[in-house]
Amino acid sequence: MSFSNLKKQSSLGSLTAKLVREVEKQNNTGGGGADDRLWKPEMDKSGNGYAVIRFLPAPDGEDLPWVKLFSHAFQGPGGWYIENSLTTIGQKDPLGELNRELWNSGNDADKDTVRKQKRKLSFYANIYVVKDPANPQNEGGVFLYKFGKKIFDKIMDAMQPEFEDEDPINPFDFWQGANFKLKLKKVAGYWNYDSSEFASTGALLDDDEALEAIWKKQYSLTDLVASDKFKSYDDLKKRLDAVLGKSNRRPVEEETEYDNYATSETKRVSEEDVLRKLEDSVKAAKTVEEPSVSSDSGSDDDDPMSYFAKLADS
Repeated sequence: MSFSNLKKQSSLGSLTAKLVREVEKQNNTGGGGADDRLWKPEMDKSGNGYAVIRFLPAPDGEDLPWVKLFSHAFQGPGGWYIENSLTTIGQKDPLGELNRELWNSGNDADKDTVRKQKRKLSFYANIYVVKDPANPQNEGGVFLYKFGKKIFDKIMDAMQPEFEDEDPINPFDFWQGANFKLKLKKVAGYWNYDSSEFASTGALLDDDEALEAIWKKQYSLTDLVASDKFKSYDDLKKRLDAVLGKSNRRPVEEETEYDNYATSETKRVSEEDVLRKLEDSVKAAKTVEEPSVSSDSGSDDDDPMSYFAKLADS
């Protein structure tokens, strides 16, 4: 897609509905060292954080302005298991199979174990940093931003507002999108984004040449979930066995109570062709959902970074 076509699509206002339908399909089907491409908000000494960012359109040649990634992070007797889940790319994952078996054992202790080992959902998108008081050198830069379901829900609420007097917007649009005011605070030891909100709609910059330059600086999102970015099933199984002190449990193949529980817990969005490419792009993301366990902390849906932030403060 050319930059001029991107603007034309914005004027037609067609992409918002397409993105909503794409999220619906994803929800219904399941779906190293520091990286200097990643932007992260920071808290001040009072325990609050503030920044203004703009979610950017899909990179050139890609269909969606975000990708989702499933991962696991828990500690066992043999150390930490911190790995991306193969279910992200529609493949069987050894921990997913183990969790399914545990969930259907009928043992409450096994279900508690699954809750500890369950998948964590993260999203990645390109952003433009409008304001970053903690690190002003980031302002005007293009970064990747990793965020959890809480912020993704706010994006969905903007695209599909709850009340009829609210106009839907496409937050990823250069011209008719809106800046996102990220407001961060700690609640029960976890990072909380409940107060974050979108500002009024408007163009990011009143200069198409500058916008095109920003668009060309974006990072590939599909590359983040390419198959070569994941360890093999066998390598993950070896690591899992080491962390658990060796597990000989037999994977469960058939649909069970676990699958039914997972589907009912994770199906939130009940919303013509989004583009044939879009439809094909999510076929590889079809996964069997793991149990989504609500947190009493009000955290960002068990955002892994929030989790480790709490550990650091313990």
